[in-house]
Amino acid sequence: MIGVADTLSPLTIPPRFRGPTSSGNGGWTAGALAAYLAPGPVRVMLRTPPPLDVPLDVEVADDERGVETARALHDDLLVAEAAPADADVAPVAAVDAAIARAAEAAYAGKRFHPFPSCFACGTDRGEGDGLRIFPGRVADDDEGRARVAATWTPHPSLGGDAASLPVTWAALDCAGGWAGDLEQRLMVLGSMTAHVRDLPRTGEEHVVVGGARGTRGRRTFTAATLYSASGRVLGTAEHIWIAVSAEDFT
Repeated sequence: MIGVADTLSPLTIPPRFRGPTSSGNGGWTAGALAAYLAPGPVRVMLRTPPPLDVPLDVEVADDERGVETARALHDDLLVAEAAPADADVAPVAAVDAAIARAAEAAYAGKRFHPFPSCFACGTDRGEGDGLRIFPGRVADDDEGRARVAATWTPHPSLGGDAASLPVTWAALDCAGGWAGDLEQRLMVLGSMTAHVRDLPRTGEEHVVVGGARGTRGRRTFTAATLYSASGRVLGTAEHIWIAVSAEDFT
């Protein structure tokens, strides 16, 4: 039997956490909705560009299997929905921090960036404002799939001793896009499955690695992993990106 939905505290996306100029960063939005569910792997589907600075109604209910799910709505329009993932997410092969640091110089977004205001990877965001994760190409993995990598040190402006769950999802977001074909066509995040095992510590250097997983039609499949400086896996993610028209994000 499908449970009756509980309406919880609204979810609001502050303008700081934007991706495109007028909508929320996909990873941050997905992580913020995932936070309404129990810990563990969660899959979030983004149904429409998440609006900024407006309260989204959040409903949590059991589905027909008795599994707790969450939905975010704006004026009865479904913005995103989340549910526990059926399986965990495999990590992208690690990259040494020194190699990741050097790769940042080759970040393709420095030549052209479709969303330079993006909270996670935007080149227009200053230190202490955006995350400034700039992943550049590194050696392919053992299966010949493209990888990108960057270092990231959570800034004190994020608050507390560790980054929040939504910020950690944001850190796991865009490295996937740059490992895919974001240089060739405009894409936005359609869905993201992530498992955050531990939150990254403020002031400590971490490594974010993105990996390509193939393309089919308008969809591009990627993955990302967040590592501590010691090489411990803090979070893993898989993404599906959807090719879109530039007119939709002007």
